[in-house]
Amino acid sequence: MKNQSLYKAFSQRQLRVGELVKQNLGELFIRNEAKIPSINSKLITVTEVRMTPDLKTARVYVIPLGGIDTSQTVKILTEYSHLVRKALSKRLDIKFLPKLVFVEDNSFEYAEKIEKIIKENKNNDKEKKRYN
Repeated sequence: MKNQSLYKAFSQRQLRVGELVKQNLGELFIRNEAKIPSINSKLITVTEVRMTPDLKTARVYVIPLGGIDTSQTVKILTEYSHLVRKALSKRLDIKFLPKLVFVEDNSFEYAEKIEKIIKENKNNDKEKKRYN
């Protein structure tokens, strides 16, 4: 029972607002409306946005095209998050504009790692069947 309390489900409202923020951030980056210096925002993909229960903070999972320099991209986005919030405020009409916390999205690397392990296991199984 303890494990269930660690993984609380997101409320419908958190999911809805998170998806709204995700869509608007994606469009904002594609159109380069945030005017972030030293970065081409057209190459940034917003993979997920998770909202806190009070909807005042949004954890934004991003990955640059090709997954190159992810930590540098997150650092720049964090540094200029005030510009992103300002551009986002013009698009959203919600009571509180959430504080944006940018995070590296490592889910693609993790999925690739799992896929590699599965392929290795399949190859090992095939070799074992040959010799048996």
